[in-house]
Amino acid sequence: MKLQTEKGEIRISSDVFSNITGAAATNCYGVKGMAVRSTTDGLVHLLRRESMAKGVKVRYHDDSTVSIELHIIVDNGVNLAAVSRSIMSEVKYVVSRTTGVEVRNVDVYIDSMVIG
Repeated sequence: MKLQTEKGEIRISSDVFSNITGAAATNCYGVKGMAVRSTTDGLVHLLRRESMAKGVKVRYHDDSTVSIELHIIVDNGVNLAAVSRSIMSEVKYVVSRTTGVEVRNVDVYIDSMVIG
């Protein structure tokens, strides 16, 4: 994504958005981690910290905004709606504050629940 300022141009890569988003989401209560569905066996896998960007998809829009899609794994027994709202709010705030880019929407997909 390119941002034009009075002093020049700033380019922000999708990896930056993915890392910021993954860190913000995993800091929320009830989130066990980011998830990815395996193409070989179709199972959902918990991602390690260094590869959590795989659980994030960022779409850029013509009006210089972004849409973010998150795939997560949550702890058993948490209120799914409350956790999702918390993640949406936190990710939107942290990404906007850190990058200066407006977040149009955050979609949260709960792919699995960890028991224990």
